[in-house]
Amino acid sequence: MFINAAYLHDSKLPLVDESRPLLVTSCGNYRLRSRPEVVTHRPSGRKDYQLLYLAAGKGHFRIDGTEHILSAGTAVLYVPDQPQEYVYYQAEQTEVYWVHFTGSEADALLKRCRLDAPQGILPVGTSPDYLRLFGQMIQELQLRRTDYEMLTALLLQSLLIRMGRELGREKKYSDSSMREIHRAMHFFQEYYAQEINIAEYAASRGFSASWFLQCFRQITGSSPLQYILKLRLSNAQSLLENTDYPIGEIADAVGYDNALYFSRLFRKHIGMSPREYRRAHIALDEKHPC
Repeated sequence: MFINAAYLHDSKLPLVDESRPLLVTSCGNYRLRSRPEVVTHRPSGRKDYQLLYLAAGKGHFRIDGTEHILSAGTAVLYVPDQPQEYVYYQAEQTEVYWVHFTGSEADALLKRCRLDAPQGILPVGTSPDYLRLFGQMIQELQLRRTDYEMLTALLLQSLLIRMGRELGREKKYSDSSMREIHRAMHFFQEYYAQEINIAEYAASRGFSASWFLQCFRQITGSSPLQYILKLRLSNAQSLLENTDYPIGEIADAVGYDNALYFSRLFRKHIGMSPREYRRAHIALDEKHPC
C-alpha cells in the first residue's frame, strides 16, 4: 500500500484543540497496492473531524446501519464521536485522500460550506484542485516551515469552500440527470481503455452532446475527456506500481498505442516519466514496506 502522510508535531494521537479556530492535525493519501483490503472499524469514532475523499476506485461504508458503495468523486465527513466503519479493496484500485482537523470554528465552517449532510456523504465531484490542496497540506505538515499551521488551516478552508461550491452546483440537477451522469461515469470506468466518442455516447442515451458535456462538467468538476484521462493515468500508475510490464504494454493496456505519446502525457500530468515513477515507488517500497 502506497502511503504519503504527515502529522502535526509527528504525533498520530487524535488532537482536540478549541483554542484556535481551525487546526489541521494530519493529512495524507494512500493507494492500495499489495494489500488486498484495508478495513477501518472505530465503534466510538474519533474526537476530531475526519474528511475522506475518494480520488479513484470505490469505498464501502456503513453509516447509521446502512451500507453505501461510493465511487470516485465522493467525500465522506465524520464528525467527532461518530462511529466509523469502512473498507477499501485493492481490486477496485482505490485511492483515498484524508484530513483530520479540529478547532472552535470547525462546525460553523462546515455548515457555512453546506457540508453538514445528515449522513456525511458528499458527492463533490472530481477536481484537480482537490488533489493539489491535499498535496499542499501534506507538504506543509511534513516540512513544518514558518507559520505552516496557519497555512494548512487556510488550505483546508479553501478545500471545504471548493467542495461546498461543487455540492451546490450538483443540487441544480434533477435526480434523473444525476443518474445519467453516474451511469456515464461507470461506463467510462469500465471502457476507459477503448476509444470513446463522447458525442456518440450522448446520442446513444438520447441527449445532445452540448447538454451532456455541460451537465457532466457541472456535476463532476471535469469534462468527460478529462475524467477518462484521469482514469487512464490512475490505472497506469497502478500497473507501474504492481507489475513489471514494459512501458509499451502498459500504454496499450490503458488505451494508448503510442508509448512515446503516453510517456509524454504521463510526464505532463504526473510530473515524471513512467520509468521514473516506477523507480521512485520501488525505492519507496524498500524504505517503507507494507
